[in-house]
Amino acid sequence: MQTVKTKYWHKLDDGRVQCDLCPRECKLKNGQSGLCFVRACEDDQIVLTTYGRSSGFCIDPIEKKPLNHYYPGTSVLSFGTAGCNLACKFCQNWDISKSRQMDTLADAASPEALAQAAKKLGCRSIAFTYNDPVIFHEYAIDVADACHELNVKTVAVSAGYVLPEPRKEFYEHIDAVNIDLKAFTEDFYHRITGSHLANVLETLAYLKHETDVWFEITNLVIPGENDSEKEINQMTEWILSELGPDVPLHFSAFHPDWKMRDKARTSLETLQKARSIAIMNGLNYVYTGNVHDREGDTTYCHQCGEELIIRDWYEIKAWSMNQTGACPKCNNVCAGVFDKEHGKWGSKRVPVKLNDS
Repeated sequence: MQTVKTKYWHKLDDGRVQCDLCPRECKLKNGQSGLCFVRACEDDQIVLTTYGRSSGFCIDPIEKKPLNHYYPGTSVLSFGTAGCNLACKFCQNWDISKSRQMDTLADAASPEALAQAAKKLGCRSIAFTYNDPVIFHEYAIDVADACHELNVKTVAVSAGYVLPEPRKEFYEHIDAVNIDLKAFTEDFYHRITGSHLANVLETLAYLKHETDVWFEITNLVIPGENDSEKEINQMTEWILSELGPDVPLHFSAFHPDWKMRDKARTSLETLQKARSIAIMNGLNYVYTGNVHDREGDTTYCHQCGEELIIRDWYEIKAWSMNQTGACPKCNNVCAGVFDKEHGKWGSKRVPVKLNDS
C-alpha cells in the first residue's frame, strides 16, 4: 500500500490542515484522519493512505452500476477501496465503505495493472464503485488515464459530494457516472447521511451543463424516509427543469442493512408508483431496480412507446434500436452512448484476482 501526497488542502492559522476535497472540509492535526478514514494529515499536509490497494475486483454487467444507456450489455471491471465521506445509516456496502481496517484492502492494484486487466478480460469499461471514488481522487484519476491509453472507458458510482475544484478535475477523466441522489430533502441528508443535499444538486447541474460525461441517477427508496409522493414529485420536477427529460432515473429497492435494519424492504408497488410519477412529470427513461419488474427494466421509445431494449434483471433479452440508436418504428433517437450492437455479457457476476487476470 502506498501513501501519496494530495493537493486539495490548506493550512489553518491554528496549525491544523484543512482538507479541501469534499464539503466536510475536515480540519486535522498531524496523525489524524478525516471522516473518510483514508485521507490523513502527515507532515502538515493531506495524504491519501490507500493508493494502489483495492477491496476486491469483480466483473459485472454495466446495468448493475446501474447504467442502462451506456454501452448496454457490456462487462465492467468493478473495484473499490475502503472508507467513505458520507455516513449513511443504510449503507449496503458498509463492510467496505465503513472499514477503518487497511486489511480490508487485500489486493494490490497499480493503475497500469488495472487497465491491463480490464483490457485482457474484455471489459468495455472499469468502474470505481463499492465506496465513493471522491475519496480516492488521485488513484481514480491515475487509473482512468491508464485505462484511456488502452481504450477502456471509466465509470464512477458516486454520491456527488465533492467541492467544485476537485470535481472539475475528476470529471475531466471520467466517461460516465451514476450519481446517487439519496433523497430530496435537507432533513434526510443531514439526519441519515451526515451531508447536505445542495452540494449533490450542484454536482448534477455541473455534469449536465459543464461536461460531456454521460450520467444517470439512482434514488434508493426507503419506506417512511424518502418515499412520499410529494418528495418523489418534487425531485422529478427538479430533474426535468434543471437536467432535462433524457437523464435516466433508477428507483432502487432498499433492503435492511447497517444501522437501518428496522425498516421494511421497499415494495414493488412503491417503486412502480415512483416510476409513474416521474414519467407523468415528463422524464423519458425511468427504471426500477433491485426488483424483478419487466416493465421497469425495459427501455421504451418516449416518442411512440416502442420497446427498444427488453431486459430481464441485468440481461438483455431483445434489442430493436437501429445502428444509430434510433427507434425502428418512429426513428426517434434514444438518448445514451451505444455501440452498433449491444454487448453479450449477460447478468454474470465474476469475482477475479488481479494476478489471475
